[in-house]
Amino acid sequence: MIIKNVNLETVCGVTSKLPENNLMEIAFSGKSNVGKSSLINALINRKSYARTSAVPGKTQTINYYNINEELYFVDLPGYGYAKTSLQVKEAWGKMIENYLKTSKQLRAVFLLIDIRHEPSANDVNMYDWIMFNGFHPVIIATKADKIKRSQINKQTALIKKTLNTGKETLLIPFSAQTKQGREEIYQVIDAFLNKE
Repeated sequence: MIIKNVNLETVCGVTSKLPENNLMEIAFSGKSNVGKSSLINALINRKSYARTSAVPGKTQTINYYNINEELYFVDLPGYGYAKTSLQVKEAWGKMIENYLKTSKQLRAVFLLIDIRHEPSANDVNMYDWIMFNGFHPVIIATKADKIKRSQINKQTALIKKTLNTGKETLLIPFSAQTKQGREEIYQVIDAFLNKE
């Protein structure tokens, strides 16, 4: 996949109506500080197109990035950030739930998990919720540059065990710094595009 054009086309807040797109959508979900913006920036080859923040929980909207006029990357609000009020968390949860249930163009959900840690209860709930909505999430194990290479297999096995994934679940270790895993992610996206 070669990304030539990127356009942040639609930003949906809690009260916004979701757009009815006619291009395939791939959603990115994960905890607030897991590196979602960094992953999207690495995929689109822009340093700070998706805003990264020192303050977790910055993405409070659903952001639709039009890629090459071929598909959308859909950046979902980060979940599980402790300093967010319960009301805001519930609103984000409803936004994500509404999106997963109603998008007609959603083809894949990438669930980002920090490779350094065992998945949290929020991660497990999100994985189960994505499965419940009929999708088999692709797990992106972020921040792979932060651990030794020798630890990668052990940590990916821990993630799969904690999430109770099936054998067929795809898990890709990824680093925004070294771009490890980017080509594999492109291949997954290409496979979905080829099915369209």
